[in-house]
Amino acid sequence: MRELPDLDGLTDYRLVNAHLPEALNGNGTGFETRDIHVSGQRLVTSADGPQFDLDGAMIVPTFVDMHTHLDKGHIWPRSPNPDGSFPSALAAVDHDRHANWRAADVRQRMEFALRCAYAHGTRAIRTHIDSAPPQHAISWPIFAELRDKWARRVTLQAATIVGIDLVDQDEFLAVADLAAHHGGRLGCVAYPVPDLAQRLATFLAIAGDRDMEVDFHVDETSDPAAAGLRAIAEAVLQTGFENTVVAGHCCSLARQPDDEARRTLDLVAKANIKVVSLPMCNLYLQDRGTEHTPGWRGVTLVHEMRARGIAVAFASDNTRDPFYAYGDLDMVEVMREATRICHLDHSAACWSNAFSLVPAEICGFAPHRLEPGEGADFIVCSARNWNEFHARPQSDRLVVRGGRSIGRALPDYRELDHLMEAS
Repeated sequence: MRELPDLDGLTDYRLVNAHLPEALNGNGTGFETRDIHVSGQRLVTSADGPQFDLDGAMIVPTFVDMHTHLDKGHIWPRSPNPDGSFPSALAAVDHDRHANWRAADVRQRMEFALRCAYAHGTRAIRTHIDSAPPQHAISWPIFAELRDKWARRVTLQAATIVGIDLVDQDEFLAVADLAAHHGGRLGCVAYPVPDLAQRLATFLAIAGDRDMEVDFHVDETSDPAAAGLRAIAEAVLQTGFENTVVAGHCCSLARQPDDEARRTLDLVAKANIKVVSLPMCNLYLQDRGTEHTPGWRGVTLVHEMRARGIAVAFASDNTRDPFYAYGDLDMVEVMREATRICHLDHSAACWSNAFSLVPAEICGFAPHRLEPGEGADFIVCSARNWNEFHARPQSDRLVVRGGRSIGRALPDYRELDHLMEAS
């Protein structure tokens, strides 16, 4: 296997004969051969210094992971999911939160997760913060602290996550005010309740009063009767809500009759709702049973969404917690698994930007393209094409931030051992 260049200590250099995805400058699915010149912390048109021939090795942008749960991460050793089901995940996390989520615990687990994401090549993350009182008063200040501490490495956003049944209670206004104070987004789980339409209207009004974007968990179930996504689209259209609306999961849509699903998708497109699919977590949880083989993959209708012009991104979701026992906030893993699970590989549409440029645009993170004048932040893989990229985990990848290759040593799980005694 061809060794990647050793950039240690270099501030000016040239990477020639690199393969860059055509999708960076359009909608192509192939690659173009280009040279990358780095001077200091930026990409330039011409640089001095040593030249390295990549012989077709890929260069891709650093990643944007727009749906994570940093505050839940890495609790599996003390709070495993006993049967892998969604109800058991809810119960295990609820117990662990009440027993263990003090400031020091949340801070260390969140920072452990950030160290992993940074080493894997992620430049920006949106995390959902469990915000049912009194947890909001503990976790949001920790998020703000880490956002400032990590600002030069990983740009952070956060959104609340509470049950839709909380939004008409006075204490939710305090949650919304705290999230707004920290520049956050307003999010909730839009599960079926008798007065869902009214609650959604109330939720959007609270967000609108604070000029906040919104980010929903919705229809994370195999039950075709779950139609929260359609209710959200109708609420957005009826209220005229103008800020960005993101819907995550949307699993039940794939279980509904075709005509019903098409009507929902038309409303989603009309309401300009953005969708984030979480293929690894949904594959893990959906259609789970101890005595039967799963009959579907758990993911939503990403191809049909894309065909209607709906912006679709993919993200990590949970990491080593009761909702997903595995993962490491590695967006290369997300790309490889999403390609397999969602059959992205033979699509006429280009999906490679759904892990970088598309989520950056949805979330409002600074755009980043591999062009002169941009920051020298990119990933070099020994793979020369998408087949080679998806065939191996790219564990030898070179992550470059500010023009310099970073150390890619991952934190040891032993660092968390003292937190893992069940309380």
